[in-house]
Amino acid sequence: MSGEGHRPDQQPGEPERSADQQRFANAAWSIPSYLLSGMAVYGGIGWLLDRWLGTSALLPIGILVGLGLALYMVYLRYGR
Repeated sequence: MSGEGHRPDQQPGEPERSADQQRFANAAWSIPSYLLSGMAVYGGIGWLLDRWLGTSALLPIGILVGLGLALYMVYLRYGR
């Protein structure tokens, strides 16, 4: 195998990525992940509380709280 001079995650013939491009690619994957996981976790907590308490308003509240906290985390990590 003649993979000399290439990073393990780089295909032969693929151009080198700069550090800025790599950071951008990482941010492009992590920002939607923060948003989706925040909504899923807090929406799930809201759904569980709805089932336990017999209400129907905590699921959308949980989703909105999760979205707000995820946006805040994105701001802290990438917005400063």
